[in-house]
Amino acid sequence: MGIVLLAVLLFPLYWIVNVSLQHGASSAGTDWFPIQPDLGGYRTALGEQGDHLVTSLVIGVGSAVLSVLIAAPAAYALAQFRSRWVNVVLFAVLISQMVPGIVVANALYSAYQDLGLLDSYLGLILADSTAGIPFAILVIRAFMLGLPRSVIEAANLDGAGHVRTFVSVVLPMSVNAIVTAALFAFLFAWGDFLFALTLTTTGAVQPATLGLYQYIGSYVSDWSSVMATAVLSSIPAVLLLAVAQRYVAAGTTAGAVK
Repeated sequence: MGIVLLAVLLFPLYWIVNVSLQHGASSAGTDWFPIQPDLGGYRTALGEQGDHLVTSLVIGVGSAVLSVLIAAPAAYALAQFRSRWVNVVLFAVLISQMVPGIVVANALYSAYQDLGLLDSYLGLILADSTAGIPFAILVIRAFMLGLPRSVIEAANLDGAGHVRTFVSVVLPMSVNAIVTAALFAFLFAWGDFLFALTLTTTGAVQPATLGLYQYIGSYVSDWSSVMATAVLSSIPAVLLLAVAQRYVAAGTTAGAVK
């Protein structure tokens, strides 16, 4: 039963790869197996969508870095400092994740228009970080709550302040959670379509999701190129998950247990 369920779940992925290897594949009448694989779709996709993939990579990495830089110290403060306002801040973080994306996108559009951030890498990085930062705070804080307080107290007794303790003691011990948060922030940015569609008005800065959306309208008669673009868009996420798998497992498990 498990094998059947897995096959059903993976079939769409197989079909994407299959169609991408067909020659001039249409939406109907595609062979079940690529008996004579053709890489023409990939050549077309790389030639016309390569810049969009690089744009998505830059935005994804930038969003992951910014999310961790803001979330890590915020999570440390929420985990270590005892204050009645901690629960209020956490509640606000949770509420921020419930706000519909279209509401945030519309608000950002008006602000970006005044600040000149439309059609810019910085604008999309900041927008995508609105999803990555709250999630990263929750994940990293849950992990830091499980750190032995004796280690932190020992650092304080040795004369280390909060900043030194955070940088030299807490961060090295929280690598799993930080990698997990950074990976999910990257995936949020990599798969973003709403902010890309709303906050770009020209073709100067277009992520892969927006490029693929526009690509479908141009290549409805040749789905091999469209599916090849989809496959290429999936590769970075698959590689990152494969490389960071053990960090993600450790980070999410620690947060869930806590």
